[in-house]
Amino acid sequence: MYAGRDMTLLSMLPKNEWKESELAFFHHSLQQIVPYLNAEGQSIHQQIIEEIEDRGGFHRNEGDYTHGTKLSYD
Repeated sequence: MYAGRDMTLLSMLPKNEWKESELAFFHHSLQQIVPYLNAEGQSIHQQIIEEIEDRGGFHRNEGDYTHGTKLSYD
């Protein structure tokens, strides 16, 4: 379960101030409903994607005893 800041608060902040876990959670959430997003939702999703790309993407290729290979946003 996601326990971070909600979209209402995050919408008032620039994407470069979002945590990686917030970008990951909202990217995953919006990705699931892409066919149903209006123009504003598509724009927000695109901004999130661009911020992830600007940061060099998510790097979690190897797991160890503290984390798995999938980025956790919980």
